[in-house]
Parts: sequence; C-alpha cells; structure tokens
Amino acid sequence: MLRQGKSVEDARCGGASGCVETGAFGKEAYILVGYFNLPKVLEVTLNDGVDPRTGVRLGPATGPVEGFATFDDLMAAFETQVRHFVEVKLRGSNAIERLYATRMPAPFLSLLIDDCLALGNDYHAGGARYNSSYLQGVGIGSVTDSLSAIRSHVYDRRTVSMADLMRALRSDFDGCEGLGDALATRTPRYGNDDDAADAIMRRVFEVYYGAVNGRPNTRGGRYRINMLPTTCHIYFGSVTGASPDGRRAGRPLSEGISPVQGADRNGPTAVIRSAAKMDHVRTGGTLLNLKFSPSVLEGEQGLESLSSLVRSYFRMDGHHIQFNVVDRATLLAARANPKEHRDLIVRVAGYSDYFCDLSPALQDEIIARTEHSGF
Repeated sequence: MLRQGKSVEDARCGGASGCVETGAFGKEAYILVGYFNLPKVLEVTLNDGVDPRTGVRLGPATGPVEGFATFDDLMAAFETQVRHFVEVKLRGSNAIERLYATRMPAPFLSLLIDDCLALGNDYHAGGARYNSSYLQGVGIGSVTDSLSAIRSHVYDRRTVSMADLMRALRSDFDGCEGLGDALATRTPRYGNDDDAADAIMRRVFEVYYGAVNGRPNTRGGRYRINMLPTTCHIYFGSVTGASPDGRRAGRPLSEGISPVQGADRNGPTAVIRSAAKMDHVRTGGTLLNLKFSPSVLEGEQGLESLSSLVRSYFRMDGHHIQFNVVDRATLLAARANPKEHRDLIVRVAGYSDYFCDLSPALQDEIIARTEHSGF
C-alpha cells in the first residue's frame, strides 16, 4: 500500500478487501475495472493483430510471426499488443468512471468513506482519500507456458517451425496431436520451480505492469494491477483458440497465478517457489490455488506440513494462498450425483461455493487442477 501512495498510518489500518485485494479501510474508493485476457493478446500477436476466431483486426499490425528471427522479436510484438489493448480498456474504463460519477452517485457509501464529506465529492467522483482503479490480469500461467513452448521448440531446439506451429494452432491440433503432446510435456512450465519458465512469467508480469501501473484515472487516482480472475478464466478460455502450450481451443485458461491445470508436476513446494518469483508487492492482490488429497493433511504432521508451506510462501513475499482438500473421486461423484453431495464446498477463486451449484465448465476446471499427494 505504501508503494501505491498510502500513508504509513492509513496502510497499517488497512487490510484484506474483497476476495484477496488489499486496501485502506474506510479511506479508499477501490474500484475493480475488469479483466485482461493475456493469452488472448498472445493469440492476436501470433496473428499479426487479427483475431483468428472472427477474422477481424483488433490490434496493430506487428508483423507475420513467421518472420520473427528471435524470441525477443516475438516479445516486442507481444508488448506492443498488450499496450494497445490496455489503452483500449482504460479508455472504456474512464468513460464508465465518468458515468458513475455523473449519473450513479453512492451517497450512503460516501458518508462512510473518509474525505468525501470534507471535499463535498461522491465516492465515485474522487471524494475518497485514495481513488484506485485495478485491472485484473488473467491467464499468467497459460501465457507463460505458451511463450515457453515457443521459445523452447521454435527458437532453441528447433523441433518445429513457426509456420508448422501456426498451422497446428489454426487446426486446433487436428492431425497434430503428437505436436500438442510434445508442447505440453516437453516444455519448461511455470509452477515447477523451473527458472527458464519462471523468467518468462516475470517478463510477462513486467510487460503487463508497465502498461497499466500509474496511468491516471478520472477520479484523481491511478490504475494498478491485480492478478486474479474470479471465474473469468473460464469465459476467456472459451473465446481463445488453441494455444502453444498444447491447450485445445475453448478450454479454460489457468486461474489466478496458479499453474496451468496439471502442469505443476514437482509438488506444492515447487509451486510456491515459482509463484513467489512474481513481485506481489507491486499488485493489489494475487490469488494462488492448491489442491490436496485429504490423506496428505491427516494428523498433526499433515497440519504442521501445511502451516510450514503457508509460512514459507509468505516468507518469500507471497500475497495469498488457499486450498481445496478433496480428492478427484469425490468431485466426480458429486458431479454425477449432486443430490448426494449438496454439502460439498470448494474454493473457486477468492471465494468458496457449493460444488454442485457451479457450472459444468467450472466443475471440470476444478477437477482438472493438480491434486497434490505429498509435500
């Protein structure tokens, strides 16, 4: 909070706000302005600014990807597209902010937020002491693994040409299943404490942070970033085609800052070591999900292991971590016979919900998350 301009007194009086966000209680108009689909921006980059689902040009022409001589050329084009779409998003968000300020006042809320009365301004019109707007990045695991696959297979090992990779993506790996498997299983992947993959994650984070952080909003405050999707990673996946990490078109993206579902193969300690390489302090909040088999956490030793994992993550400056303690068989049984499992509660994003009340797509995504069977 100090890095986002709060006084030390107001920062110490703040805390968790919403699901995982950190804010200054009673002194801040903390506005979440929507979600940003990082893997979709990569898809548009790979298609020279055109959305392959519709054929419509959405971004600037950054050049045919087949002509990029180096991985750095691809990252430069990706950064150009990120900055373009952030600009589009913030123009829309600023228009909505003015709509709220002029047409949708919140007088009762304004009574409860410091400085609104003193300034004579509504909560939505810059009356709060701090006026923050947060844009939430989605799919950091998916975009990291996709870029890692391109760097590893196209540029470093040269096991596939960019032209052949693009043909496979456009066909949703139809007839290229072997390539899809290789991209998914023979690539350095985020969530395994692999420095090669995690360095790409940090690079993507810097691109996104640099495009958003510090931009002025219309309420006298600044735009900041969060890294959490709520459930938007399901929808975002549905409008994103096949990706270079082997993911098929329409499938969910990675959620929060968690690894791609099933990609974390070295245990929960490796997951937190990867996630902690992100600079959480420069965000308003991050969300990390882990799933454990119930047997792992049985007894005093299980509890001690879990508490050590949490403390270790926070010692590495992690922001937030949460757990599902349920096995795959139970989730499958609940999906097949919901009436017999009405009391089954799971962690979804920054919140809990009854598993049987979730959409089928969200149920499938939770089932697909890696189930850790040890520390």
